[in-house]
Amino acid sequence: MLCWFCSEQARATCRFCGRGICADHARFGPYLLQVTRSLERDRAEALVVEDAVQCGTCRPRPQPVAMPELD
Repeated sequence: MLCWFCSEQARATCRFCGRGICADHARFGPYLLQVTRSLERDRAEALVVEDAVQCGTCRPRPQPVAMPELD
């Protein structure tokens, strides 16, 4: 796979969109793995990876998207 930006050999893929990224173009940020409800505290808690690979081109939405059809 080649880097989306410079066509060099990709070292990773963006966790959000799947684009190939070389070491020079890789960025890092948080990625939400799982959300659960704590029974003891009755609140939502998240399991997050701090340094997930990101391409910097895609724009993950900062807020959740409602999907009432899945309820």
